[in-house]
Amino acid sequence: MEKTIICTVCPRGCHVKVTLNGTEVAEVADYGCKRGKEYAAAEATHPVRILTTTVKVSGKDDELLPVRSSKPVPKEKLFDCMAVLREVQVKLPVKCYDVVAADICGTGVDIVATKTVE
Repeated sequence: MEKTIICTVCPRGCHVKVTLNGTEVAEVADYGCKRGKEYAAAEATHPVRILTTTVKVSGKDDELLPVRSSKPVPKEKLFDCMAVLREVQVKLPVKCYDVVAADICGTGVDIVATKTVE
């Protein structure tokens, strides 16, 4: 099976061709750099994304706290993580990079605040 991955490592946007043999990478072609080759191979076999969203602030109906994942989350877990975060309410004060949800959905990734709110 062959997949074409558009590389996002740099602005060039190479169209990298990844040939899979089952779930293993057999060949990577048309990449512009080593980082692009590694990105395309990982994206074809196990895609991950940084999760950014907002969570509720306890006692403030109109205020939301921006948060993000401390590391990339497996793409197939994004909707599960969002379902958990929909129920999270943060108590103030919160400092930037405070952990809002630890080890979300068993991924080993923490969700952290991206803003200080007193």
